[in-house]
This record gives sequence, C-alpha cells and structure tokens, in this order.
Amino acid sequence: MQPLTQVLVLLAAAVLLVTIARRLALPTAVAYLLVGLTFGPHALAVVAGSATVHLLAELGVAFLLFTLGLDFALPRLIAMRREVFGLGALQVIATTAVFAVLARLCGVAWPAAAVAGGAIAMSSTAILLHQLTERAELNRTHGRLAFSMLLFQDLAFVPFLALTSALGPAASHPSLRDALIAAALGVLAIAAVLAAGRWLLRPLFHEIAHSRLRELFTLAALLVVLGAAWVSRLTHLSAGLGAFLAGMMLAETEYRHQLDSVIRPFRDILLGLFFVSVGMLLDVHRLAGEPGRVLAFLAAIVVVKAAVAALVTRPFAHSAFKALRTGLVISIGGEFGVALGSVAVASGLIPPPLGQPLLLSLVLSMVLSPLILNHNKRIARFLLRERGPPRTAFEREGEATGEIGQRAHVILCGFGRVGQNVARVLESQGFEYIALDLDPARIAAARQAGDPVIFGDSSDEQILARAGLDAATAVVISFSDPATAIGILRTVRRQRPDVPVLVRTQDDARIKELQEAGATEVVPETFEASLMLVSHVLMLLQVPVSRVVRTIGDIRAHRYSVLRNIVRRPDARPLDDSHEFREEIKSVVMPPGAWAVGQTLGDVRNRGAEVVFTGVRRNGILGREPVVDTVLREGDVVVLYGLPEELERAEAILLAG
Repeated sequence: MQPLTQVLVLLAAAVLLVTIARRLALPTAVAYLLVGLTFGPHALAVVAGSATVHLLAELGVAFLLFTLGLDFALPRLIAMRREVFGLGALQVIATTAVFAVLARLCGVAWPAAAVAGGAIAMSSTAILLHQLTERAELNRTHGRLAFSMLLFQDLAFVPFLALTSALGPAASHPSLRDALIAAALGVLAIAAVLAAGRWLLRPLFHEIAHSRLRELFTLAALLVVLGAAWVSRLTHLSAGLGAFLAGMMLAETEYRHQLDSVIRPFRDILLGLFFVSVGMLLDVHRLAGEPGRVLAFLAAIVVVKAAVAALVTRPFAHSAFKALRTGLVISIGGEFGVALGSVAVASGLIPPPLGQPLLLSLVLSMVLSPLILNHNKRIARFLLRERGPPRTAFEREGEATGEIGQRAHVILCGFGRVGQNVARVLESQGFEYIALDLDPARIAAARQAGDPVIFGDSSDEQILARAGLDAATAVVISFSDPATAIGILRTVRRQRPDVPVLVRTQDDARIKELQEAGATEVVPETFEASLMLVSHVLMLLQVPVSRVVRTIGDIRAHRYSVLRNIVRRPDARPLDDSHEFREEIKSVVMPPGAWAVGQTLGDVRNRGAEVVFTGVRRNGILGREPVVDTVLREGDVVVLYGLPEELERAEAILLAG
C-alpha cells in the first residue's frame, strides 16, 4: 500500500474513533491505541512500524514534556527535590530489586534478571501525564508523587541502557567505565540545556517577540524543543527530559503562554501518533497463542509494581489511600521499559521465551492504562475496604455546577480574559454563572480556583443543556472570532429563542451578520474603548454628566455610526500586545517543602510578590479575598491575579522563597 494511502487510512480511522471516544466520554488515548492495534503489523498490517513513525512519536512525547515544563518552573522542582530524588530513587531501586529476585527464583541468570527488573520499573511518561492532565489530577497528591517518580525514571534510563549494552554478548569486557562516561555525558547535557535556557533563550525570544512575526516565533519554539531533545539524545538521555528542562527554563519568562499555544497543536498530533505506535507493538497472534502466560505476566507486573510503589510512597503520603492511588497510577509499563527489553532480547541477554511475553505484557499494560487510571480511586477504596466521602471533590464541584444550572444564572461562552472579567463582576454583584471553554489548562486552573466551569464546545446542544440553558437568564459570548460566535448563536436560538444574548466582537465588520444570527446586543471592543475615552474627555471638559450619558447612549442607539467615519492608513499595524491589559488568574498548589508553607500571605508579599491574592482553597473550600494573616498549609491552592511576569515571580517566591 502506498504511503499516502496508509496516512489517509490512519487519519480516517483516528477521526472516527476519536469522535466515538469523545461521545462515550472515553480518553482519546484509547482511540489512538485501537487505531495502532487494528491497522498495525500484527493485525490488518495496513501500516508497519517504521523508524520515522517512532521518531515522530518520540517528538510527541518531547512536545508534551516541554509544555509541562512551561507550567513547572525551577522553584517548583526545587521544592519537590525530596520526592524526585528520594521517592523516585526508592521506587526504581525497590521495583528493580523485587522483580530481579522473582526472575532469579524462576531460573533466570542475575544479569538478565536485573535488566528485566529495570524494564518493569519504568512507566509511560506520555500516557500518565496525558491521562492525569485530562482528569485534572496532576496537581493532586498522587499525581504529584507519580510525576516525581517519572522524572527519576527518565534519569535512570541511561544507566540501565548502559548496563544492558555492557552485559550483552557484543560487550567483550563489561566494565563500569562505559556506564560512568554515559552518566557524565548525561550530566553535561542537562547542564548545557539549563545554561542555554538561563542565558540564551530569554534574550532570543525577546528579540523575536519584537519582530512581531508569528511564523518566526513558531519556528523559534520548534527549534528550542527539537534542539533540547537533540542534545539529550546525543548522550542517550530521554529526548523528553531535555525538552522538559528547556520548558522549565522558559516557564519563568513572559513568553510562557504564547509558547504553550504555539506548541500545543504539534504536541497533540504527534502525541496521538505516539499512542498509535504503542498500539502497533501489541502482537495479537502471540497473545492468542499463549494467553495464560502473557496474562500472568501482566497481572504480576501491575499488582506487584503497584504494591511496591505504594509501600515506598507511604512515608511521603498522608494516608495509605493516597499511597495506594500513587501505586496504581505508576503500575503500568512504559516505552523505556519496552526499549530496554527489546535491546536485551535482541542481544540474547534475556531469552525469547521470557522476553517476548514480558514485552507483550508491558505493551498490554499500556493499552489498559486508561482503565486503571480512570478507576484508580475506586480500586484503592475497594482494596482498603474504605467507603470514603460519598463524592470526590471533582464530583462535588460538578454537582454544585449542576445545581447552579437549575437556577437563574448567566452562561459565559468562553472563559478567557474577557470572560473571567465578566465573571468577577457578576460574582461581586451576587449573580451566578456557568462558564464554558475548550482549553483544558484554563479549565483546570479555573476549577482549582473554585469557578463553576465546564469543559466543552459552546456550540454543542448537549453542552449548553448541561450548562442549564433552559434556566439561563442571559448568555454572554466572549469569543473574539465572529464565526465561532455565529455558530453558538444559532445553537442557542434553536433551543431558547427568547434568552438575551450578548456578543463581544473586536470590530464592526460583522455586526449585521451577528444580529441576524440572533444577537440581542453586539459589543465591539474598539468602539466601546473609544466611548470610554469620549466619556472621560467630556467630563474633564466639565460637560454635565447627564449630557455625557445621553451622548454615549445616542451613539450606542445608532449602532456606533458616528465612530465608523475614520480614516485608516493602508500600512497600519495592530498595537503591540504589550499595550493591552494582560492581567490573568493563576493557581499555585503548595507542595511539601514549599517555602510558603507555614508562612502568611503578608510574609509572601514582603518577599516581593506584587500580585493580588484573590483566594485560598483548602480541603475543597475556597476562601475569597483572604486576609494577610492567612497562614498557608501544605496542599493549599493559592489563587493569584496579576501580570504574567508578576505571577511567575510570585510563584517562585511561594515555592522557593
């Protein structure tokens, strides 16, 4: 089959299965895994795994870790050093040792047993981070501890790979020297990425941002991600680790949000390809030939690995329940484990009767990972025989949002800067609202801040029904794109012809079209800004207030016709984004070891944090406008408001002082 035909088949299958997965509320990773399983070399054989596919899949993981690094500044990593280098090392060493002993008891030689144990100790960074982010669990205790283990596993992959190569038949004189050289090169690569991020990247993006060329900014972002991944791969480190460090260095700059929006499309597409490549590894014929042995390996890996991880996590967690959830999350296999096992089997270090079922069970655990991750809380409760609270925090928030939808409220379509400003004013005046948005990061931050938000497309009838359109007293569409607003308007009008709908637009280009689609009022940003300036100028000229109000009202009543008679230069350029109001909301979770734990908000402000503390969320309860004497505790979610650079400095102070 021609390459173009293969690509079209994969795209068609991915579109179909991802759509079905979304309709069934399943993770998109399941759809991609099924695409790879169905059309891979071990099933229909439409597409065979190639070096190009694996390279692109690896780049998808690198992009994922880069965007994660943008949200994970260096102060936060310093605050988590105990979990990364303490808990992470314990998990890798303990898991490797336990499985090495089990393999030795089954008659496997010690070298092969040690390599097999190391392969099993690895977990899939891409799958875990993707699923935890989708479920808004990355900042929960079990998500944070699992992430710490994943970071150390990426570091441990290098010595394991060196050990596997040294013990293979091709190595005539296995020695510690090669492993030490590889480790030293890895340290140098990490230092190079950190140094470049600290002293080169910020000036580079400063110059590029001044050019105001979007394609140049995109090219520079791709260069940074791929360059950091390349440096890491030169020393046999994980490409994702280098990309993560580069993102972490850029997290403290004012370009963090723009970088995230630029990289996100590449990340999502290539990450989907990664899941497809994992599905291609599943050999269904071998699974059908010896299902008992493969399933026994799978059960042993998941159960024993979860138990070991839970035991080593217990001193770092507040309860056995959280430790067991962490163990369940980390129990799946990983791409690095498959890579180690493949090298060991190919070199003859691990015999094929053991190696092939081991590799298949690792891949199968990755395929079944959404099932384990989506139900980790229920499984932990069942194993501990605990009833726990009747509902999770996520479920309680969802129920509270549903209750708002049954009362009189306002629906905000879009929860960006404009939508959040409208929400704050409505809240201050005692009106309830429900916001809709499609940005997962924005939704997660808003949920942490205690805002009633729903992830979904505002033009979808079912999503609007969930937001309580039948009981809504008004709808506000804050998306700047008129085409998006028109689609939402038509959906709203099909269900509620009578509800008032207020639409924001950047200019007057499509006001008539928006009104014909059903908008009650259209607010052009440029005209309203002009009206505010006009009102202030008239009052400074001592024009009576009643006359100012009447003048502004007349301009609005005539649909801004007075303001449309302007002369625009043909070479006019938009204002620099830095001239806009760029304040935004950010939530910071207080991990163990953070500097601000035990300190008051006043202490944080005295250290130089020039932001507004709009709330502190503790045990699921949000306190708005906290006093300066509020003492912060471990696990608190501190809600900040300010400019991006001020928010980054405040986060650094909260985490590292």
